[in-house]
Amino acid sequence: MKMDFKVGGRRFYAMISPEGVEIGWHIQDYTSISPKSNFKFFSVFADKDENPFLPGSNWDLTFTELNGITKVSIIIHNDSLERMEKMIEMGFKEGFTATLNELENRLSKH
Repeated sequence: MKMDFKVGGRRFYAMISPEGVEIGWHIQDYTSISPKSNFKFFSVFADKDENPFLPGSNWDLTFTELNGITKVSIIIHNDSLERMEKMIEMGFKEGFTATLNELENRLSKH
């Protein structure tokens, strides 16, 4: 995995199942970063050599704070139903739910 968190930067990583099986590769190209409040990126599946499999999706993550609690709002825009169905087929719902649960678990310990 590599990550360069800046506008124009990229995160490239392998998607691994809970059993340790490589499912595929993924690219996130950062398009906008507003420290402590928002970042956006273009997300696309890829091969191990970073060749993208278009189409992709646009992600918009916004962070707001109220009374010491941070809320994260995530908007994912897919240009096609086919792209969304492919994400779901590859385990997006289960994987993203597990990621959010782990984030909540880690944050609750601090």
